[in-house]
Amino acid sequence: MGEVAEKVTEKNSGLAYQQVLTNSATHGIVRQSEYFDRIVASKNHLDAYYVVNPNDYVYNPRISKEAPCGPINRNTLELTGIASPLYLVFRVSSQSFAYEFLDQYFKTAKWFNYMKLQGNSGARSDRFTIADTDFFSIPVRISSLPEQRCIGEFFSALDNLIAAAERQYSHACQKSRD
Repeated sequence: MGEVAEKVTEKNSGLAYQQVLTNSATHGIVRQSEYFDRIVASKNHLDAYYVVNPNDYVYNPRISKEAPCGPINRNTLELTGIASPLYLVFRVSSQSFAYEFLDQYFKTAKWFNYMKLQGNSGARSDRFTIADTDFFSIPVRISSLPEQRCIGEFFSALDNLIAAAERQYSHACQKSRD
């Protein structure tokens, strides 16, 4: 991972950005104000937040049922925002990776296995801890860009089909209850 990704260290100095982003295991990168119905970040500390550009990835070390090592998601909001200093923000080279491929990779358990070997939940059982050097050593097989795009698009389409089937099933169940 470290050969094609770099840690984002740019802070929100001068408070250039006010849009606080949250990385949810189930919803991806979202506006904090929409996710929590309010801003939970302290206005006094926004200068310590990391700047998150479109297509930057954000790792949230908070452990959940859906993300046993914390979620990694890409900022697809088409806006620049800021993220908590508790998060790890990183950028990948678009010449090395197709975003769709990496998005799908981070939905698999493959990287979880590496994380579990290299990190731990430490004293706080709700947070996962891993050193930056270990994080950026996550092994990712790199195929050609066209192959990555095909794989990413295939699994994205499959995710969309599954989501549509689940919505259709929920709708049918709701109708049968009415």
